[in-house]
Amino acid sequence: MYIVTTQQMQAAEKAADASGLSYDQMMENAGRSIARCIERSFDLEGAQVLVLVGPGNNGGDGLVIARYLDQAGLKVAVYVWKRNTQNDPNWGRLDSTTVERIIADSPSAEAALAQWLAVSTIIVDALLGTGVSRPIEGSLAGLLDQTKAVVSTRRSNATDSDLIEPAQPTTERCISPMVVAVDVPSGLNSDMGAVDSHTLPADLTVTLAAVKRGHILSPGPDVVGRLVVGDIEITPDCYPNDVTLEMATAAKVTRMLPPRPVSAHKGTFGTALIVAGSIDYTGAAILCGQAALRAGTGLVTLAVPQLIHPIAAAAIREATYCPLAHNDGFVAPTAVQAVQKKSSKASALLIGPGLGHNDSTATFLTDLLTLPDSLPPLVLDADALNILAQEKEWWRQLPPDGVLTPHPGEIARLMGVTTQEVQANRLTIAVEMAAKWQQIVLLKGAYTIVAAPHGRTMVLPFANPALAKAGSGDVLAGTIVSLRAQGLPPFEAAVAGAYLHGLAGEWVRKTVGATSATAGDLVACLSEATRQLTGD
Repeated sequence: MYIVTTQQMQAAEKAADASGLSYDQMMENAGRSIARCIERSFDLEGAQVLVLVGPGNNGGDGLVIARYLDQAGLKVAVYVWKRNTQNDPNWGRLDSTTVERIIADSPSAEAALAQWLAVSTIIVDALLGTGVSRPIEGSLAGLLDQTKAVVSTRRSNATDSDLIEPAQPTTERCISPMVVAVDVPSGLNSDMGAVDSHTLPADLTVTLAAVKRGHILSPGPDVVGRLVVGDIEITPDCYPNDVTLEMATAAKVTRMLPPRPVSAHKGTFGTALIVAGSIDYTGAAILCGQAALRAGTGLVTLAVPQLIHPIAAAAIREATYCPLAHNDGFVAPTAVQAVQKKSSKASALLIGPGLGHNDSTATFLTDLLTLPDSLPPLVLDADALNILAQEKEWWRQLPPDGVLTPHPGEIARLMGVTTQEVQANRLTIAVEMAAKWQQIVLLKGAYTIVAAPHGRTMVLPFANPALAKAGSGDVLAGTIVSLRAQGLPPFEAAVAGAYLHGLAGEWVRKTVGATSATAGDLVACLSEATRQLTGD
């Protein structure tokens, strides 16, 4: 699944048209696909749908959507803004339907719009598409603001009953009307992710053929809602050669995961050595170890300061341990020899979660990295990255093809820039730093980015506040080192690990809720995520 710019999408559509898939047929396919998505996503019993139709192809898609939803038995109206309906075939096809048609500048339009906004259970935003980047103003700004205000008011006033018991919440949160965006929410810049102040946030965005960059670039995810890709029958060969950015999918990740032969033994699935934890962050080591085991590695060895060894051993009975010399609960420089010895039997090495950042841990890491030839494949996270950030040209200390897993603040420190600069240019930064550092860079956040030194880049399809909790990154790091230990190449280990982590997060959000989610819940759901992908 590709992630494209507006120009790349236009080139693909042009190539598809030249190969025999006409623009009219693409529009028909788009409208049908979005209508089907609406039918599958919502309870449509008694549903009333208002489609806001604009002047371009996005509006044409909206007219097709209205026709298909009418055929499905729904009560539908279209509100047409600034569209020339003369000689519009999709407008004419509504003649054989029961769709109510409202023309924006007609005498009765204002009252009809207000009536439909008051009763609609679904509002479809088909006003502006991907080719529009100018600021929204005038009557369109008024239309979007009016719609936003009604949606907000109706949701805040919604209740399941006219009898309210103060000590009990309503039985089900009512969020009608739902907002569905066609391709992009109107006012979202499809290339940069910038959001116009008048944009109507969507609960569901059905994008067509490919994900657009604006869907995944901040602050775009805040208005996109749930993102679904609708097929309009454009084949992969229609995309220009400069389309290289991909979205990770379940099918791709399933193919990446290692096989589990019935004749296997624990050595088949490798040994993950994890150097983590300190007196301040005991839980980080525990979460890493638990995640590594859940993600399938045959053996996990936790190398932790001796002071916290009893705590970790009580929490994870299945791991083996390497108690390390310490200074007041932080790994001491003299622990290098013990880690080096354990590394000789390890398939992959994770360093950093909960390690702490002080003179003791900094000297330990610096000394350990002077022995690159004796170390297994590396995954560096958290305090390992913070320590490296203090070193000039730190990346020259690393063997190639390690996996770095920074959050925006950590990569900002590694680069010597601000977090705001990182967030404003996430894609470019991940790609450029992977090439410069010759490492796999996994940049965390909504729609996590994984970039390889040779240019291959993949974006994870998850934007989930349940993951915004302390310890979530430790679970991710443990998952990645587990897959690396099982023999996955570094890029595939990073992508598959992030996908399993994200999918587990979706399970957590469904079962526990985003507010109450903990990193421990993520660990518990890793098995469900793995089973969903592999059937195991």
